[in-house]
Amino acid sequence: MKKRIQSFGYAINGIKAVFGKEANMNIHLIMTALVIICGVLFSINTTEWMLCIICFGVVISLEMINSAIENLVDLVSPEKNKLAGRTKDIAAGAVLIAAICTAIVGLIIFVPKGWDWLIG
Repeated sequence: MKKRIQSFGYAINGIKAVFGKEANMNIHLIMTALVIICGVLFSINTTEWMLCIICFGVVISLEMINSAIENLVDLVSPEKNKLAGRTKDIAAGAVLIAAICTAIVGLIIFVPKGWDWLIG
């Protein structure tokens, strides 16, 4: 049981390591806050909230994985290396794909609501 409790502590340390310290994570957090504010203002429904929460989780988790990969690559290959750079690019690309898909989900949810608010 003690090891399980310790593993939660390690996970919390990992979360602390990226929040506020990684520039891209700060962007994701700002966007998350803006979506939450818009969700409240536009009274999005339960399904829309669930989609937003899943998107938040996917993008933030991938950003954390990307940060971990970058740190590991920097540790094992401190000098410039084509394969190391490619590894980092692929990890960053995964985050970008998730962020684009998340933006599309946000547009599908919020554009009609914004339009109704403007003309209604």
